[in-house]
Amino acid sequence: MRHILTLAGALAVGTFLTTPVLAADAARSVIPAEREEYARVPMPANIHVEYSELDGPVFATPEGKTLYFWPHTTMRNGVTADPKNQSACTNEKTTHTAGLMSPYPPGLELPELDKRKSCAEVWIPYVAADDAKPVGAFGLITRKDGRKQWTYDEHALYTSYLDKVPGDVMAATTGNMGSDGPAAREVVTAPSAIPPGFLVYSSVSGRQLLTDKNLSVYVSDRDGSNKSNCDAACTREWAPVTAAASAQAQGEWSIFERSPGVRQWAFRKKPLYTHTLDDGIRSMQGSDVPGWHNAYTQKAPAPPAEFTVQDSITGTVLADAKGRTIYYYNCADDSVDQLACDQVDSPPAYRLAICGGGQVERCLRDWPYVEAGAGARTLSRTWQVLTIDTKTGHLAEPGSPGSLRVWAYKGQPLYTNTNDKDPGDLYGHGNGEFIANRNGFRAFILRDEFSR
Repeated sequence: MRHILTLAGALAVGTFLTTPVLAADAARSVIPAEREEYARVPMPANIHVEYSELDGPVFATPEGKTLYFWPHTTMRNGVTADPKNQSACTNEKTTHTAGLMSPYPPGLELPELDKRKSCAEVWIPYVAADDAKPVGAFGLITRKDGRKQWTYDEHALYTSYLDKVPGDVMAATTGNMGSDGPAAREVVTAPSAIPPGFLVYSSVSGRQLLTDKNLSVYVSDRDGSNKSNCDAACTREWAPVTAAASAQAQGEWSIFERSPGVRQWAFRKKPLYTHTLDDGIRSMQGSDVPGWHNAYTQKAPAPPAEFTVQDSITGTVLADAKGRTIYYYNCADDSVDQLACDQVDSPPAYRLAICGGGQVERCLRDWPYVEAGAGARTLSRTWQVLTIDTKTGHLAEPGSPGSLRVWAYKGQPLYTNTNDKDPGDLYGHGNGEFIANRNGFRAFILRDEFSR
């Protein structure tokens, strides 16, 4: 059989480093003071709620391991993932492509089979005791090996080998990755304690508050506590989010009368609005107006202080200290398991094929890592400093030959692109297969509505 990435040729991909837990792994999650409230629902005794930095309250095991599910997905050339009340994730190691994602046909041998894990080693089924009973939306299925596995809302539950400390969501896909992407796993978030008519969406900026029409919700610096200072002229641009006559205040949500008979919602005592000039779902254009801000139930941890924010033709992007756009690498293999191939322990052949035609030196030249300065330290589970082997991208011991301290987002190293010369340049965005939705580099876009 030919290898899946024949253009990698005889590339020496090096030896996988089974390094000790590094300092970044020892860091605990940084949870903001303003945390998202969740609705109390019936749960089994061995499941509880943990707070994560990016996805808010999540269901977790007694050890704090976040729970995930794998929704059944129709792909370009077939279907994969878990049907309801079934698990397609087994201990059998896949060795060849499935042909679910063109341009690869089925039957091509996957790289580094001697190190490849099975689906159930990467996504550990959350098994239940033989005498376990369903509780609320938590149910049970019987796996092919006879063991019981927990489900939530008819989806089989798993933990990820990437998660190290309570509240980790290192395996989660945050935001919209676009069409033709792989069959990604999703975090099982606890139900948000929000009134009817609202939604919460996980973005790179935090848990963004939306209406049930997917319109962004805003707050104003001019308003007082449960008091709106948005007059008639103001409301032509900023529509108050009104509450029905039957609506009731709850938790951090209050209702005040802005005028006789007109009730307006407030969150954390801040009156809520939508922006009449927003031209699409989850638009954040209203936050461009001085004094107005998107509302969040929980903000994401801030990026490193030396990073900058730049405007580009695609939207607002994160950049390094010199204004160069920052990119992350995105990859899932074309096996039936749809396993991620963008982690620090993944075969480097995938990334090297995209960034340098299989040539390490070309990759290092065209896609330099975002180096962390000598004084840089891990800030959170979201923003870490990792020591990597520059040839393989695997973790390395600090100070070892060929190692480099780099900034990482959720455990994945970050890059710049040498074609970008001026702040806001975006020549590396979408470099890869199907605009990098399957395998390639994407700009770190802060304004998530631009990634649709």
